[in-house]
Amino acid sequence: MSDVVSHKCPNCDGPLLFDPESQSFHCEYCLSVFKDTDIKENTEPSHIEEVAKETFNLYACPSCGAEVVTDETTAATYCYYCHNPVVLKDRVSGEFLPNAILPFKVSEKEAKEKFLQWANKKKFIPRDFFSKKQIEKMTGVYFPYWNVDAELFGDVKAKGTKIDVWRIDETEYTRTRRYDIRRKGNVTFKSLLKTALSKNVKQNMIESVQPFNVDDCQAFDSRFLSGFQAEKRDLEFNDIKESVNQELDQYTESLLVNDISGYGMIDSSRCQTQLLNQSNQYYLLPLWIVTYKGHDSEEPYYFAMNGVSGKTSGILPVNKTKLIGTSAIIGAVVSGIVLLGGYLLF
Repeated sequence: MSDVVSHKCPNCDGPLLFDPESQSFHCEYCLSVFKDTDIKENTEPSHIEEVAKETFNLYACPSCGAEVVTDETTAATYCYYCHNPVVLKDRVSGEFLPNAILPFKVSEKEAKEKFLQWANKKKFIPRDFFSKKQIEKMTGVYFPYWNVDAELFGDVKAKGTKIDVWRIDETEYTRTRRYDIRRKGNVTFKSLLKTALSKNVKQNMIESVQPFNVDDCQAFDSRFLSGFQAEKRDLEFNDIKESVNQELDQYTESLLVNDISGYGMIDSSRCQTQLLNQSNQYYLLPLWIVTYKGHDSEEPYYFAMNGVSGKTSGILPVNKTKLIGTSAIIGAVVSGIVLLGGYLLF
């Protein structure tokens, strides 16, 4: 019984890869193309009970037998020797089985083209950030998220102020009126997405490429992981529950306060909330990622793209030499104009 599975072509036994553009599976060897309904997964019962006792970082590739080395959260990757895509079954089954997956729709070619368009607009980044070697590092990754639906009751009390000013002849009059304001009601939240991977908590790239249309999610099938990398969650919902509830409270208060209108100033708002219903599900969502390790920073720079909508975001390195040189040239030009203007005027 194997903890590793490589989805095979029914015709030639080559590896199957998922194609985001056609939403189908294709074989790079015999060029066969299959829809989801054309192939059936040869499933084997996984022994998740054994996996729960020990964390494995070494797996045997089912195609060539080489050892596949992973960190503790990798769920899908490539064999470094034969380059076949492999899925680590124990990390996407049992208690780690995702409720749903949102398949890639942006292809690797399209992602690389958009990355170049985005990078070329930035004038002061090092050229090796978008070099051919760097572009080849672009990776499609399924990241783990908690998808939260909730309903809250909120009750906001605030003070509102209206100020009227008018003049009669030479006299100016001001009238100030203070009001007690109250807004209350039920607020429903759908698909609040929070990262389920601890190493992404400090990075903004996961949130910055949202939203994801989770209505397009499909029942989890490990075949969608073929050709991509994937991470499994290492944050349980209880680990983030407190921060999620605080965020829901803040959103509830903000929505109720924003419903107040007709006052010049609103202050001293106080809100009481009550959580009525809450549910959470574990999703795998797609991103294209490029990372870059600069010489002047311990933290890596990154480019991230939503694997469905193509929305991009990133934190870029700065070519300081080019920036300083450009600033010096601009400064010299401005100084020259000022001196010339002074000479002509006087």
